[in-house]
Amino acid sequence: MLALGSGLIGGIFFAFSSFIMKALARVPPTHGIAVMQSINVSVLNIWFFAVFFGTGACCLVLGISSLFRWEKPGAGYLLAGSVLYLIGTIIVTIACNVPLNDALAAVDPSSADAGRVWSDYLRKWTAWSHLRTGAALAAAALFIVGLCRDASPFDLLDPKRRR
Repeated sequence: MLALGSGLIGGIFFAFSSFIMKALARVPPTHGIAVMQSINVSVLNIWFFAVFFGTGACCLVLGISSLFRWEKPGAGYLLAGSVLYLIGTIIVTIACNVPLNDALAAVDPSSADAGRVWSDYLRKWTAWSHLRTGAALAAAALFIVGLCRDASPFDLLDPKRRR
């Protein structure tokens, strides 16, 4: 589940990093700002939150649990994936991308300085999105490696399933 959640979030971030923001940069700033403002409102929904924060909650539980089962093969990969997802996606989003989105929400797309604000936003937001993409996809890979190393998250969480 963690590999799927991380992969799905990584895919969303990848889409923004690789072509959505590039497409928005090609249209006039008034249009790009208006569309991004709309996207930033639309993303605030139960489905995105469930995957984004649900994966984060599972990472928190798994990360702590893996510390208590360190001798299990793959536990280090599961811990690393959990930490990478929590810091690289959750923390970066909250500390970097959301403040940029909040600032953009206050911009009038037809204002005199909208073009400068938009250019600065595109550069900063996309850079942070690249980092989130890499973190989420690397976390997914670490979860897969950890599971392949025979350290099932269920084994880490349920002592009855230990071998």
